[in-house]
Amino acid sequence: MFSLLKYAAAYRKQLILGPFFKLLEAVFELLLPLCMAKLIDKGINQHNSHELIKYATLMLFMSVIGLGCVLICQYYAAVASQGFGTELRKHLMQKINQLSHSELDKLGTATLVTRMTSDINQLQLALAMFIRLVIRAPFLSIGSIIMAFYIDRQSAFVFLFILPVFSFILYTVMRKTVPLYKNVQQNIDSLNDDVDENLTGVRVIRAFAKTNSRETQFKTINQQVADAYIKVADWSSTLNPLTTLIMNTAVVFLLYFGGISVNSGRLLQGDVLALINYMTQMLLALIVVSNLVIIFTRAAASNQRVKEILDIKPIIETDNTNINHAPWTNPIIVDFSHVSFKYDTNGGYALNDITFSLPKGDTLGITGPTGSGKSTLINLIPKAYLVTHGQITVNGLPVNDYATGVLRSHIGIAPQTSQLFSGTIRSNLQMGLPEADDSTCLKALHIAQCDDFISQLPDGLDTIIEADGTNFSGGQKQRLTIARAVISQPDLVILDDSLSALDYKTDLALRQAIKQHLKTSSLIIISQRMSSIEHADQILVLNQGQEDGCGTHDELMKSSATYQQLVQSQAESANEGGQ
Repeated sequence: MFSLLKYAAAYRKQLILGPFFKLLEAVFELLLPLCMAKLIDKGINQHNSHELIKYATLMLFMSVIGLGCVLICQYYAAVASQGFGTELRKHLMQKINQLSHSELDKLGTATLVTRMTSDINQLQLALAMFIRLVIRAPFLSIGSIIMAFYIDRQSAFVFLFILPVFSFILYTVMRKTVPLYKNVQQNIDSLNDDVDENLTGVRVIRAFAKTNSRETQFKTINQQVADAYIKVADWSSTLNPLTTLIMNTAVVFLLYFGGISVNSGRLLQGDVLALINYMTQMLLALIVVSNLVIIFTRAAASNQRVKEILDIKPIIETDNTNINHAPWTNPIIVDFSHVSFKYDTNGGYALNDITFSLPKGDTLGITGPTGSGKSTLINLIPKAYLVTHGQITVNGLPVNDYATGVLRSHIGIAPQTSQLFSGTIRSNLQMGLPEADDSTCLKALHIAQCDDFISQLPDGLDTIIEADGTNFSGGQKQRLTIARAVISQPDLVILDDSLSALDYKTDLALRQAIKQHLKTSSLIIISQRMSSIEHADQILVLNQGQEDGCGTHDELMKSSATYQQLVQSQAESANEGGQ
């Protein structure tokens, strides 16, 4: 946990003053039993109202001061722990945003969410407990023994006898529960993974009528989490009754020996009550110490998980200064030269020896069977992944020489999966161009052929979009995604199978609008619908990661068997649909 304390640097005052005020409160708490003893012995037993009022007032004063110290410490602990968590989440999110797609693929969404939420919450709790209890609990434990020796050395040996017995019980319980907590965290990760799968794939699960089997799987994992917690609870639950037993046993011993000492005149009644109070303070403080050990053990595991992300050195640097800020004016916008790529160094090639060029203002169609590497190819252009072999040149510069932010500001992408974010239509469009005014937004919507349904929305650009755009149809989501991609009039527009939910008429109108309004922009269209790409300036055909052909529609009908099969299969499907 201490390796991440640098994110709490802005809260040094709280980290220092919080424990200090808690220590003051602990001092007053140790003095209270002594005052109580004096109140009983000098005030009540001797019927001395002056002494009674004096010590009662002193106890009240110390209690009020102690309460004030506690409130100040609690406030500082809350400020420091929440500020620490906020700062840590900010840096963790910044790091996640810097990671390449390959690094995000390896980590997975579920574990990132867990580390961003529950792991950081665990670290916040640990820091709060550090401020509030790390000094107080040991101080009370040791201080209670010292005060017991101050009152009566013989009775204090009961403390020395009880202390190792209780410490052994604490050690045994902690030795059993700490490894179990690690198992609990692993089971929670598995549960989060399963929940994420079920929620993201709910439509597929229902389509294949697999709801029952997925529920069974979830119940199994859920039961594993419950069983892991039960194992922890089985051991943890023994602590309180054993503590009560030891505490009451110690009280019996103190009362017995204290009674003998009172009868012999060696101790007063107030001293016996003070010893009982100190015994209670010591045992309760030891329980707090055991809980702190468990909290810090879990925090150490969370610390490692969060630090693992923060320590990742991104494969793709985002602060490269070797960039060109000039507009893209090179006659060749994108050039692939013998490009090969694999997702895993030990796996096979997803793309192998791809070569093509896209002139400025031209349209490139990319097609091929499912899994042929079409989306992989276009993800290499904005540096979502780095090529394994070969070179990609963008506007005359190697793609690796661009800072990712500068490179991507020239590219508008409508991804294969239409992704809208909760907010409004305006806020979603302004993700593509933050300074876009209403006229710019409406123009982008017009290019994307959104006029027909936007005009029917009473709130227009202020229409609320729910998370993931669930209140819009598939075709509407695709068109809004395309509008976001073209709003900045980028030098390169990439439509990754973003026309699949559109009818042929809307598809054609949208492509014509892009060519009309973005005349100098180059366009890449990935599609298995031949009508979407057959009029492109050139068409790249992929098959199993290999380049099967590159040319115009007429050229490929003569030279590419894969392209011929795709055209023929769609023609047959159209004929069957017309019968």
